[in-house]
Amino acid sequence: MARVPATIPVTDLRQDAASALKCARFPSACPDHHRGCATAVLLGIEGYDAGEHELHLLRRLAKGDRRARARGHDLDAVPADADELLARN
Repeated sequence: MARVPATIPVTDLRQDAASALKCARFPSACPDHHRGCATAVLLGIEGYDAGEHELHLLRRLAKGDRRARARGHDLDAVPADADELLARN
């Protein structure tokens, strides 16, 4: 089961930002709440970098998918073709 990140009221963030930043050092995000509604997320640099890296990879994969489909390649057949090639060796 996924761990629910701790929440920080906006008043606590204003009064003790250092403690709030300690929360952001964990791999998961730490949402900030104002009047019971999530308003922001504090995220440590490691989590931010990991998210940016993943986003970059997903964008490259999507771009490759679009190019392959534009050239008429059937990407749905790729796993079966790979299995067939591996079985021959």
